[in-house]
Amino acid sequence: MTSQPPRARPYGGVPADQRRARRRAALLAAGLELLGTQGWAATTVRKVCAEAGLNDRYFYESFPDRDALLLAIVDEQVALGTDVILSAARRAPRHPQARTRAVVTAVFGFLTTDPRRAHILTHAFPSSPLLQRRRIEIIRTMAAIFAAQTHETLDQVPLPDVDVELTGLTLTAGLWELFTTWFRGDLDVDRDHLIDYTVALVLSTVELAAPLHHHLR
Repeated sequence: MTSQPPRARPYGGVPADQRRARRRAALLAAGLELLGTQGWAATTVRKVCAEAGLNDRYFYESFPDRDALLLAIVDEQVALGTDVILSAARRAPRHPQARTRAVVTAVFGFLTTDPRRAHILTHAFPSSPLLQRRRIEIIRTMAAIFAAQTHETLDQVPLPDVDVELTGLTLTAGLWELFTTWFRGDLDVDRDHLIDYTVALVLSTVELAAPLHHHLR
């Protein structure tokens, strides 16, 4: 007869896997607080454990090292932001201007609702080679969303996939730098003006895709 591994007993009526999930959530929350207020260098295993009120052995129960935690924090925020973008797009009319404005406004709302997100954008990403590498992946993900939305809202306009992809990458990377500069306080424009500008830029760039492809042939 094959012996079965012992099953962890509930502690205080809470199953072991649920306790582990709670500890992981506490570590992520602590890491977000440190990364979003004190920066990348200050988000150490020791400080995260102290912030979460956990022994460091519980840290390694959930994450192999600090880098894994940092990526998990960023990936969680990106997932939340992606949901915000897609939800705004679904609720908006299927019209380029209305949908673009809804998405851009939602992005600014997401970044300003929790100031830690803007701090990570302006301080953590530029100072961490690890997050710089993740930034490339995030830009590609956002560019893919842009391409899908462009094809959906402009389905009657023949836009080559490759040019939509190039436009998405150019816009996403450029807007990342623009938003970072604004949140850092280095642009003397108000939020409404920046939203209006971003919407106009996205729409004008999409409109250029078809004639640009014509000139490239």
